[in-house]
Formats: sequence, structure tokens, C-alpha cells
Amino acid sequence: MVEFNAPVLNEIKRYISSGPLPFHMPGHKMGKGFKKGHFDQIAAMDLTEIPLLDNLHFPEGIIKEALELAATAFGADKTFFLVNGSTSGIHAIIRTICNPGDKLIVSRDCHKSVIGGMMLAGVEPYYITPDFDREFGVPGTISPEKVCEAFEKNHDCAGILLTRPNYYGICSDLKSIAEIAASYGKVLAVDEAHGAHLKFSSKLPRCAMDLGADICVQSAHKTLPAFTQGAYLHVKSQKIDMEKLKYILGMLQTTSPSYVIMSSLDYSRAIMETEGEALFENLLYNIKWFINSLKFFNEFTVLSEVKTGSIQTDKTRLVINVSRTGLTGFEVERLLRFDYNIQVEMSDMGNIVCITTVSDTRDDFERLYLALQDIRNRVVREGKISDINIDTCFRIYDISEQVIPLKEAFNSRSKIVELNSAAGMIAKGTITPYPPGIPAVCPGERISRDVIEALLSLREQGGNVNGIGKHNEIEVIDF
Repeated sequence: MVEFNAPVLNEIKRYISSGPLPFHMPGHKMGKGFKKGHFDQIAAMDLTEIPLLDNLHFPEGIIKEALELAATAFGADKTFFLVNGSTSGIHAIIRTICNPGDKLIVSRDCHKSVIGGMMLAGVEPYYITPDFDREFGVPGTISPEKVCEAFEKNHDCAGILLTRPNYYGICSDLKSIAEIAASYGKVLAVDEAHGAHLKFSSKLPRCAMDLGADICVQSAHKTLPAFTQGAYLHVKSQKIDMEKLKYILGMLQTTSPSYVIMSSLDYSRAIMETEGEALFENLLYNIKWFINSLKFFNEFTVLSEVKTGSIQTDKTRLVINVSRTGLTGFEVERLLRFDYNIQVEMSDMGNIVCITTVSDTRDDFERLYLALQDIRNRVVREGKISDINIDTCFRIYDISEQVIPLKEAFNSRSKIVELNSAAGMIAKGTITPYPPGIPAVCPGERISRDVIEALLSLREQGGNVNGIGKHNEIEVIDF
């Protein structure tokens, strides 16, 4: 076969042929989550709006039926398919519930798509800081008390947009927060991108639609057997202007929606509705085996196991703290990838994060366990055992001073400077450790020396930060 000069295609083919073990999204895990016969002819399924295949933007036939089935399955009044990912849903939510100049209460651990959506819509944020878990070095929950305080200070806000669960599977008390939002007559929107699976197991935290959210977005492709960019937008409220939402989705989503993605959204709903509880029972059984096996080593701690009772966590999200090995999470991720051919979803200073789904098998967990066991034995032999300092993470998640509004920052002139000399300057763009995609600095915020040192430390340790160039250059506002 002739080797075409197609670098993306060629590298994907090499990755597949190497036989990797994916503990990363999408949730179908390289096709394992699809039953034979459903997606065997992907190229042939890439179709368009021909007779009988309906139209996503004006559904009257099979797509309308699929959307109604999804709404029933997820407990919504109305469900929309998103083929441009949860990002398009987040942008649509913001533009629907807010007008230009409005204020929106936002959790600071939001995805960068929230910041982008507010900039494009001319909306200003009022940030709530999540609690910080120093043991794991990750953002925790948004407390109901902080939500109540935010509403008291912002009676003129359009509503609140929270992330739940967060990238680490931590779930805020959404039921209490929903009651608070309702008492102020405000909209509660939820970025539930990492929680599309929660509805289908009684052993997991309850989903946003069941806890009083007015509107939420879910990335099916993250935790369900669906193709990348496949997501749902659910509405369960009279507070949402449905016609406005439909109009905005028509503007934001492509006019050539992928039937491959839409059919996988339909498939995910169907398989979860019919087999979800049993599939998750099996997954949670395998996860329990893995966690119990890992307990033989003091060097690894699993977040969902430690936090039982103190906070709600999604047990399918394996956050494994490795700091007691003397290695950073970045180093363990690289060892897993290049020495054991296992790819995790992400890593940070102290943890590796594995996305597990119903597509994973017992063999997958055994292979991950044996790899971590071997890494542990290697570092013990080499005498590397020591604690890694994760205080850097705390400084990254702190809120910087907002100097000028988001929209003004968007329209401002900019210049490029070296990060180390940017203290006191105003950020033009978003500076975001990625993953998890939570901004360290947002447009219009003053760049502090603490954040600079934290970001430099993160990069030195092997972390990836979007918004910082190869030579540590960043974009700031040129006054």
C-alpha cells in the first residue's frame, strides 16, 4: 500500500496498530463499546439530509423521534443533539439566558469554553471559587453558602452556570444549589460535560436534570459510547426561552451535521436505557477490584476511595495520586504511555486521571494495575520514594484581579511578551493548563507573580499550558 503524505492519518494508524490501552475519551474506547453490526460501515454512514433521514435543525421524522426518546431517557422536557461538542451547547446556553451586558455567576473551575462564550456574548462573570483539596491538589466543590453569597451580591445577574462533576469527578451539592437559585428566581445552568452517564446507575451521583437544573449540557463522547463531538443539551424549565435557544443553536451548529455523530448519540441513549444499570454494575465491580488491589501499595491513593462520605464523587473517574512515588503525575503518564502502551486521560503535578466507561474490561484494569505495580517497584529499587509538592496547583486555581471587562479585552490591541516579565500586565487571552482546560488567567485579568511562577513550574515539570508559546511568550493587552 502506498504511504500517502497524510501526517494526521498516518499517526492515527500507527497509534491504532500499536495496540494501546486507552483510559481516555471518547467513551467507546476505540470502538470496543459498539456492539458488532452497528458501526462497522462508518464511511458509508457519513450521509446528509436526504429523504427519510430528516434534518437536525428542522426535525420532523427520525431525528425528532430520537430527540424525544433522549429527553425521556435523561429526564428532560426537551433534548437537543449537539454535533459541535459541549462547547457549542455552553455558548448557546449563555446566549439564551443572557443579554449583552448581563452578569453571570460562574464557578471558577469552569472550562475555557465558558470564558469564550461570555466574551462572544458580551457577558461579564462573577466568579465563585471552589474549595481546594490540598491532599490531591485539585479543585473541589462549590459550596451552597458561596452560591447564596454570590446571589446576595448580584441580584441583577441572569443566573448561575456551574461545572458538575468537575474533571476529577467531584460533585457539588447541586440539589441545595438548585433550591437557592430557585429562591432567587434565577436560572441554574450546569456544565455536565463529564456526567452524561450519571443517569444510568443508582450507585453514582444523581444527574443535573434530576436535581433541579434548568438547563444542562453533557458530552456523550466523554463517558458514553459515542463519537467525539457528540453531546446533548437538556432543558427542564419554564425559565428557558425555547424558541430563542433553537434559533441560537441553528446559528452556532454546522449546517452539515454529522449523521455518524448523531447516530452514535441515538445509540448511546438506547444502550444505556436498556442495559445501562447492568453495564455500570460490572464496571463498578471491576473498579472496586482495581482499587482494592492498589491498596497493597502505600504509594497510590484513589480520590473516590479516600473522599467517601466527605464529598460526592463519580466512582467511574479514577484519580490516582502518585505523589508518594517521588514522581509527578506527568512522569507517571509518560511511563505508562511509552513503557507500557497505556494512555491515561490526563495528568497533573500529583495525579493521573483515567476515564473509565462501560467499554472497559477486567483485562484493561488488570493491565493498568500491573503497570502501576511495576512502576512502583522500579522507583522503590531506585530509591526515589518521596512526596511531590503540589502547592503549585493551589496558586494556579486562585482568582486573578479582573481589571477590564471580557468584551473590552476581546477588542483590545495586544503585544507579545515573555511570561517571566509579564507580572502586573493584563492578559489578552486565556492561559489554560490543558487538560483539564480550567483557566489560570482569563482575558482582562492582571497577571500576578505567583501565577507566573506556578505556570513556569508546571511547564518545567512537564505540564502543557495553552496560551503560552514554545519560548514562554504570552499575549498581553497593549495600552
